Amino acid sequence: MKVIIFGSTGPTGQQVVKQALEQGHDVTAFARSPEKLDQKHEKLQVMKGDVLDYASVEGAIRGQDAVLCTIGLPPTDKSNLRAKGTKNIIQAMEKTGVRRFICQSSDGVGDSREGLPFLYKYLLVPFMLRRVFADHELQENHIKKSRLDWIIARPAALTNGEHTGAYQQGYPADNKMVKNKISRADTADFMLKQLADNNYLHMTPSLSY
Repeated sequence: MKVIIFGSTGPTGQQVVKQALEQGHDVTAFARSPEKLDQKHEKLQVMKGDVLDYASVEGAIRGQDAVLCTIGLPPTDKSNLRAKGTKNIIQAMEKTGVRRFICQSSDGVGDSREGLPFLYKYLLVPFMLRRVFADHELQENHIKKSRLDWIIARPAALTNGEHTGAYQQGYPADNKMVKNKISRADTADFMLKQLADNNYLHMTPSLSY
């Protein structure tokens, strides 16, 4: 499958690139700073571009089979890059006829907010992560209004742990048995599995151990 990854130089994006190549996909890594991606592979094409530049986004998406998005920003960033960039991605996908869109959001966004631990719900999200979650809310709204075959992955607190393939997914917000953390490697594992799985089509499954 020909896949393009936005946010490919971030810690989760690099895991998506790595695992996609291991699975035999033809991968295009779209990056504003390609030098940050040190992976080399015969099936990897690194494309320099800005997700806010619609023309470059459309050109990169044309001819792909699916799009994966792991765009990230520092908590203090006020640009709403996730939402603005995702809007360009959606427009380009609808114009070029590429339908499969797998996007990383965050557990605690939207209707999953009630499941957050006390510290996150009442301290971290309202004060330290307010802009991040507001950006994700806008991002998810754009996706849900689209005509795409979309799946929004909502991982819990991301870690740099191992790729285990063993995690909980799609659980209700009131599930108290989750650990509220998951590795970036396992988040990438889940996202890539959605390329050929319709169980979560037009849904927002949460991910955690």
